[in-house]
Amino acid sequence: MSNPAARSLLFPGVPLALASAVLFGASAPLSKLLLGSVNPWLLAGLLYLGAGFGLAVVHLARNAVGLPAVEAPLRRGDLPWLAAVVAFGGVLGPVLLMFGLSLTSASTGSLLLNLEGLATMVIAWVVFRENVDGRLLLGALAILAGAVLLTWTGGAVRFDLGALLIAGAALAWGIDNNLTRKLSSADPVQIAMIKGLAAGAVNCTLALATGATLPSAGLVVAGGVVGFFGIGVSLVLFMLALRHLGTARTGAYFSLAPFIGACLAVLALHEAVTPSLVVAGGLMALGLWLHLSERHGHEHVHESLEHEHVHVHDAHHQHPHDGPVSEPHSHWHRHTPLRHSHPHYPDIHHRHGHPHG
Repeated sequence: MSNPAARSLLFPGVPLALASAVLFGASAPLSKLLLGSVNPWLLAGLLYLGAGFGLAVVHLARNAVGLPAVEAPLRRGDLPWLAAVVAFGGVLGPVLLMFGLSLTSASTGSLLLNLEGLATMVIAWVVFRENVDGRLLLGALAILAGAVLLTWTGGAVRFDLGALLIAGAALAWGIDNNLTRKLSSADPVQIAMIKGLAAGAVNCTLALATGATLPSAGLVVAGGVVGFFGIGVSLVLFMLALRHLGTARTGAYFSLAPFIGACLAVLALHEAVTPSLVVAGGLMALGLWLHLSERHGHEHVHESLEHEHVHVHDAHHQHPHDGPVSEPHSHWHRHTPLRHSHPHYPDIHHRHGHPHG
């Protein structure tokens, strides 16, 4: 019989993270199809502009039909974090990825993007002191082994320029993912929209200034559609997953993205299925399973905390209201100290320390 507590722990964070991974993973081979006709730097800009404009339409339509604003708005204190997220995740990461994909195969590039999950987890553990247990570390080693296997040529491990650029993109996005955690309580559509518009405008301007030429209208639209789903919608889902899983675990589940990209590259681009690709995929699948099967629970203390985010009146939100309210809703609220024990992830209410890390 399945465990209801385990199901509630996995839902909705894990489905959100996996859906984000599927959309982002599909964007790599689709972008590869466009690279033959579009400058890599310009394509990076078009992808993010597509995400920004698409989410702007969603944002305006949401307001036009009168849907209630249940998400917390951005505040002045969020702006430095938002600027850093745009720089690392919106400008540097996609530029490195597009140039890297132009120099290597889409399947190899997609699988190397597993390094993003690894970089995300290491930064979360070392810099932000998020708890990572032995199972997650073992899964990370399996993912790293798969990524290294892809570079094995002639009896030696060698990264070519394309692989190094993709690894740099993964590092930039690992930094981006950890910085995004600071914004995960606010409206994800608004944040992803601003990130897409700002990063897209910067990259397109720089690309055109350095000699890139605009492709046909059809290619611009195609890049925009890929960007809307593969970057914009994926980022919204990723931010929602951060609330429930924390940065390291969301990054770990996001490691499914390269599998999706590699499968599409083989099917759509007719790239060869090599033995190293199969073995690397198996190692990465093992790593993902270890991440998915992790369980974490112990007695812990919630310190007094004041913040704003969308919520319902669950065990962590027992505060009064002056009148009747609908759920979910968002407002500034205070958490009183609380001690209890239950399975949990390092979400926005469980970022406490642990004796072993």
